[in-house]
Amino acid sequence: MTATEALGQFVSGSRWDDFSDTLRHEGRRSLLNSIGCALGVAQSQPVEMAVRTLLPLSGADRVTVLGRSERLDVLGAAFVNAIGANLLDYDDTHLRTVIHPAAPVAPVVLALAEQRGVTGATALHAFILGMEVACRIGNAVSPAHYARGWHITSTCGIFGAAAAGAKLLGLNAEQTAHAIGIASSQSAGTVENLPSAGKNVSVGNAARNGLFAAQLAEQGYTAAPAALEGPLGWARAMGDVPVVEEIIGELGSRWEAGRNTYKPYPSGIVMHAVIDACLALRRDHRLKADDIAEVIVSGEQLLLDRGDRVVTGERDARVSIHHCAAVSFLFGKAGLAEFEDATVHNPEVAAFRTRTKAQLDSNSPRGAATATARTNDGRTFTATVLHAKGSLAHPLSDQEIEAKVLDSARHGGFKGPVDMLIGAAWEIDTLPTIGSLIRCVTPSSLL
Repeated sequence: MTATEALGQFVSGSRWDDFSDTLRHEGRRSLLNSIGCALGVAQSQPVEMAVRTLLPLSGADRVTVLGRSERLDVLGAAFVNAIGANLLDYDDTHLRTVIHPAAPVAPVVLALAEQRGVTGATALHAFILGMEVACRIGNAVSPAHYARGWHITSTCGIFGAAAAGAKLLGLNAEQTAHAIGIASSQSAGTVENLPSAGKNVSVGNAARNGLFAAQLAEQGYTAAPAALEGPLGWARAMGDVPVVEEIIGELGSRWEAGRNTYKPYPSGIVMHAVIDACLALRRDHRLKADDIAEVIVSGEQLLLDRGDRVVTGERDARVSIHHCAAVSFLFGKAGLAEFEDATVHNPEVAAFRTRTKAQLDSNSPRGAATATARTNDGRTFTATVLHAKGSLAHPLSDQEIEAKVLDSARHGGFKGPVDMLIGAAWEIDTLPTIGSLIRCVTPSSLL
């Protein structure tokens, strides 16, 4: 049996009763977090443009676009809602691979579950399986895949979307393997596009094309048995020889979906230790921004590759070491407002960015950062953060995720029953359908 076939058997044969309470709860946390991220940008220009583009192309059988009055067919809704979930760089993160697993998977689950009227437990089951498939395939090709320039959330997320779609469509093991194989022919997305809307398009395509792959498999389309790991398959074409054991090892007993994390800051995940270190210096030493002559941030090569950049707008700011240091020292926080264009172009913020330098520390672990502040009177203070807030070592609480969802909805101007949404998300596996949850992501004017 190939790895592609093993995943098909695993997804098709999985039962809800196989999941522990802990894993189920992690699934609820991830789903709620993802919906909150999408509500935060429901009226934003990128989402607006995507909706305008797809409305004339949409089929008649339509489902909900999160936070909006328009409805689209399941493929269109999956695309737009995936863009929304990923747009703020606020979505969940599987730290080993840096995949944001919910963004391409949750929109498929919400669209199909609404269309098919399945139970909440069925929807959550498919969601967790989709995240698991995406992260396992990511493990098998990391870190070379990302290092070659492939945007791993998009390229691996499509497999999670296909798996979740296959489960909700009731595909058998052979059909599910074909869905994953078909998805391999549609996998794309590049790191070069990270500071642009092009990144979000590839995440949207991961959701839409993954669902499309499952729909094709339902109709009888087939793919190669080893589409993932074969000699001329997806993994070798887009990276090194895959570690197949990472895909098939301990299926059903070792859960990568249970190792998901949630961001406290709307920025690239490798920036979080930078923010924590700068906030610690400001707090612990009562440093004022005007007192600081220079800040030096050091970390591993990935941190510099992603974050040592010129800032021209909010997308750059979300992956900028210099901007993250600036807002941390100037405002003592790094929330949604601190990465908006008004803050990015604030002269005081821009000036502080010029006083921030990035340097390589080849001994720094992945995800860590050190910040050193030198004051105008010659004093020096240093803080090192090995595990940022939101990591597995310092996870966000359920209450912090709830607060994040409320804040995101307010930021996006969403006028709907967010408190009821939170309640429905925590109880999703008891719902006869997800209709009551979907009503909570609809603007109040339409209720």
